Amino acid sequence: MSELTHIDQHGHAHMVDVSAKESSLRTACASARVFTRADVVERIRKAEMKKGDVLATARIAGIMAAKKTSDLIPLCHPLALSKVTVDFVLHDSGEIEIHTLCRLQGQTGVEMEALTAASVAALTIYDMCKAVDRDMLISNIRLEEKEGGKSGHWQRQGGTPHA
Repeated sequence: MSELTHIDQHGHAHMVDVSAKESSLRTACASARVFTRADVVERIRKAEMKKGDVLATARIAGIMAAKKTSDLIPLCHPLALSKVTVDFVLHDSGEIEIHTLCRLQGQTGVEMEALTAASVAALTIYDMCKAVDRDMLISNIRLEEKEGGKSGHWQRQGGTPHA
């Protein structure tokens, strides 16, 4: 069980003590995809959805979610994030790419915050567009890159993991 950092010597879940870790600049980038119809993407692009500006709302929701990750994911440390971004790429085919970045100077990584931001942004898009397309698909929520800490830099090498 020594490889599982959130399990103690007795097999019980616990929050990892990061107090002895060196503080470093830590960054994580994540992504998600929402698949819908081309006409829905066009309505989002033109801000014609009845609930309002979908992308502005999803961006704010993603940022708020990153800041609340420790309230949602058991054993995550509450973090003083210094930067959170949520960006979108709209494709005429009906795909919406979501890209998030979280950064801080601290003793633990921000991967969960970046993933939570991407997830909640995708869910917000679904919520704001479901009256027009209940058949939307949220997919490929994944870590793209992380920097900092003992393990250093890691970047996804393309493809779908564990396919």
